Amino acid sequence: MLSGKWHLGETPTSIPAARGFHRSFALLPAGASHYAGEGLDRFSIVQTAYQEDGVAVPALPENFYSSDYFAERLTGWLHERPRDRPFFAYLPFSAPHWPLQAPESNIAHYRGRYDAGPEALRTERLGRMQAMGLCPPEVTAHPFVGGLNWADLSDADRAWSARAMEVYAGMVERMDWNVGRVVAQLKAAGDYENTVIMFLSDNGAEGAMVEATPIVGPMIEAQIAEHFDNSIENLGRPTSCFWYGPRWAQAATAPSRLHKAFPTEGGIRVPFFACGPGVITDGGISHAFGTAMDVPATLLDWAGITMPAEHGGRAVAPMRGRSMAAHLDGETTAIHPDGAETGWELFGRRAIRRDRWKALWLRQPEGVAAWQLYDLVADPGEMQDRAVDEPGILAELIAAWDRYAAATGVLDTPISYFEIDGTAS
Repeated sequence: MLSGKWHLGETPTSIPAARGFHRSFALLPAGASHYAGEGLDRFSIVQTAYQEDGVAVPALPENFYSSDYFAERLTGWLHERPRDRPFFAYLPFSAPHWPLQAPESNIAHYRGRYDAGPEALRTERLGRMQAMGLCPPEVTAHPFVGGLNWADLSDADRAWSARAMEVYAGMVERMDWNVGRVVAQLKAAGDYENTVIMFLSDNGAEGAMVEATPIVGPMIEAQIAEHFDNSIENLGRPTSCFWYGPRWAQAATAPSRLHKAFPTEGGIRVPFFACGPGVITDGGISHAFGTAMDVPATLLDWAGITMPAEHGGRAVAPMRGRSMAAHLDGETTAIHPDGAETGWELFGRRAIRRDRWKALWLRQPEGVAAWQLYDLVADPGEMQDRAVDEPGILAELIAAWDRYAAATGVLDTPISYFEIDGTAS
């Protein structure tokens, strides 16, 4: 069962109905308005497209709100599911992806909460994370990159920006409430104690990186100016379309560097929660390195299923992830063995990690257009480039990157207009 955002292909062979889902209600592209109605069938410059079980959905219900409807469809299928079979349910909310929109009742809970600005929020959150053991007490956070200081904004701009964050908080609260609806359905059906629940994000906080590029940005801004009302009184309503920008994003990702669209820790380090049978129950915090690729390997491990080498006469690529099962039940302190190498690439930005060391390549002006090296244990904020004093480790990681790029088909030349656009003057 799948209910929510897909964004993994829109061709007949790549939609959820063709990829093993018996029931699916899917938002196919990158995003959409979280509401339905006249004029809300576009997400900036992307045409909205929903499918149910592989068939195009011609119209959404009048009372449609993405988080509510996705949870409603999934809970219905959980209620109707065959009782003699196990199930896999996937609920990828499109919230809190921009456009930031939420019911007014949720937004109202946060009036005035963000009036002190992103700098103050970042300090507050860092202190709480340190107190909870989520980051080291002596951590040096990476400074803000991009955007204007809160003190340099006009009163009107501060009020607008704070309201944007109020809407974002309302979206998260509404999503959390809908997670509760799914849990309630599992408990009502007697399935909760026998169900593993995993929750994770797909990337760091949205900093409007793509939306700010010289080519794509003006196209999006023109669409918004023509079709939407982003006055402060209208923020969060169906006819608004906006995001909160890089300063608020980095208040969320601190102490890490930058945000979504970067292979820095702020772009790829995300929350992950797990509970249920096979997961320790002490509510502990793990700092072990893992990736989203480990999730399917873990599910297959728990199910006692071996990944097949072929299917339908075609070879199946081996999984790159590793099972987290032994770590989640407390048997092991690590998920990946010593020396394991993991790579990332997006829009020409590159990173490769092995144990505590990470090599990073960012073009100018966001980086130095050369490989940098960071010790993530001692320096989670990626502040101290160790490339000069640890040339041997850097050379090994660059060689690891070359292996990763060769194995996964990463190209050296730009093939995405986002990458080309990002280098435009």
